[in-house]
Amino acid sequence: MEQSWAIGNGNLAIRHDDLTAMRTDAIVNAANSELAGGGGVDGAIHCAAGVEQLQHACREIISDIDTLPVGKAVITPGFNLRARHIIHTVGPIWRGGSNNEPALLKNAYANSLELARSHGLESIAFPAISCGVYGYPMAEAARIALGALKRGLEAGQVRLAVMVLRTRESLDVWLREADAIL
Repeated sequence: MEQSWAIGNGNLAIRHDDLTAMRTDAIVNAANSELAGGGGVDGAIHCAAGVEQLQHACREIISDIDTLPVGKAVITPGFNLRARHIIHTVGPIWRGGSNNEPALLKNAYANSLELARSHGLESIAFPAISCGVYGYPMAEAARIALGALKRGLEAGQVRLAVMVLRTRESLDVWLREADAIL
């Protein structure tokens, strides 16, 4: 199932699908600060892209910056993915909301969009950043993410932004929030 909205000169879509199978210019990886791979979306992206190739590219980035700060984003090739690029961003760990988590989560989306724009990419697919093991409440994360994506589309940063949710329950939450915001 997919629902989409025209925003500015672009579109925002929300769908239940496999992020690693998306045919967009870039997919976003909900990475850890060391870009070391891991479980969930991060592990699935590493497996689908080619673990050795992606780990090598990530190690080169980390050798220059030590760790990727929360809310920042970097880009690598997509390797074996259908997407040409992977944008890696680190979302905040939920600690109750009083540790700047909303601003950091917004930055993860906004900086990913800006990185896509600066590389001339027109389409980007996102997971629900920080909503897995990092524990961010799904509805609140959806409101923050949808606001950031709406602003990015209105500014013309990309022509297509797709939120890709792994479960039907997550999709339902995001569609409810989208109906209230968009």
